Amino acid sequence: MNDIKLHDIVALTENMKIPQFMTYKEIILPRGQVGTVVEIYEQGKAFEVKFANKNGQTYALVSLELEKLMLLHTD
Repeated sequence: MNDIKLHDIVALTENMKIPQFMTYKEIILPRGQVGTVVEIYEQGKAFEVKFANKNGQTYALVSLELEKLMLLHTD
C-alpha cells in the first residue's frame, strides 16, 4: 500500500542521472538523496519530487515512479 502524500519527505532507492533544474546540466542524485513530494500522479503511481539545498534553493525537480522512492518518517 502506498502511504506517500503531498509534502512527504522521501529518499531515492537508486542512483539517478537527471537534468539539473533550470540549467539542464546532467547531475547524479545518489541513492538516499532526500526530497519533498510536490505533486502526485496516477493515484500515487508516480510523484513529482523537489530536491533542494540547505538554503531551500531547488536544484532538481523530477517525476519518479513509486518504486524509486522510500517514505521517510519524521515522528
